[in-house]
Amino acid sequence: MSETNTDTQKLSTEIAESSRWIADVRQEMSRVLIGQHQLVDRLLLGLLCNGHILLEGLPGLAKTLAVNTLASCFQLQFSRIQFTPDLLPADLLGTLIYNQQAQQFDPKLGPIFANLVLADEVNRSPAKVQAALLEAMQERQVTLGDTTYPLPQPFLVLATQNPIDQEGTYTLPEAQLDRFLLKVLVDYPSKEEEMKVLDLMANTAKPPAVSAVAHPDQLAASRALLDNIYIDPAVREYIVDLVHATRSPGKYDQGLTPLIRAGASPRATINLALTARANAFMNSRAYVTPQDVKTLAPEVLRHRILLSYEAEAENISTDTLVTRLLSKVPVP
Repeated sequence: MSETNTDTQKLSTEIAESSRWIADVRQEMSRVLIGQHQLVDRLLLGLLCNGHILLEGLPGLAKTLAVNTLASCFQLQFSRIQFTPDLLPADLLGTLIYNQQAQQFDPKLGPIFANLVLADEVNRSPAKVQAALLEAMQERQVTLGDTTYPLPQPFLVLATQNPIDQEGTYTLPEAQLDRFLLKVLVDYPSKEEEMKVLDLMANTAKPPAVSAVAHPDQLAASRALLDNIYIDPAVREYIVDLVHATRSPGKYDQGLTPLIRAGASPRATINLALTARANAFMNSRAYVTPQDVKTLAPEVLRHRILLSYEAEAENISTDTLVTRLLSKVPVP
């Protein structure tokens, strides 16, 4: 047996042991969250990759419940911020308050100082608030006055967004969208799932309490294994080809050229490789397959492609373009 095969088997064993908490969290979240299995998996993937997630869906689809339940499963500090048109940066980050006795300014830290921050209806706030949130997301720190305060670890922003055609919403800046690891679309439950929701929630009693079934130390140990998951050179090239196809779509499909104004940034390449590794980890594998890449590509790319005016006029979505590119770019 070669040394490479021995190392792969050893890593596979370590991954299988280290990933046990994933099944525990899935099971615990299913006690209060009916259906939405993909949403749960993407939240766990965001935790593994230490990346922020944008959740888009209509009100009432359990986005807030999912994030709150995830925090309870890990005993992480949870903070919910309701974004409104009159929200100020200080409401998010905190401010300096003058202490008369000490004759100095003391910091009062805002709700952004938590492990899991739910930015509810993030596209309802104006540009100044978005800029303040952007620093926290990118630098994982907040500056108040002349002092910089590091945010707690782990730190994830899980932002919910209503569809952009709803009244009172703003388009998020492209620079901020690019900071989100994934954009996940949350859809309605099936009829069978909604019957279960009715049985569980249509009463005056509180929803079932969620127990802590995982620890942040387990998450840190799992993250340490991600970099060791093998990506074959052919799969690495496939990832780069997919991202380059968003910038030069005519190479694969001439009909896409007038529909894309700007393609995905190099951050998409990095995140596609990282999420593919995390997906392999969640499936107890020590290697990435092309299917891992294809599975995550829509959620990594859909918010990083800028549509042309022609595409918007024809009501063509970025999901449609990504699907067409996935069918055209050769799979190794």
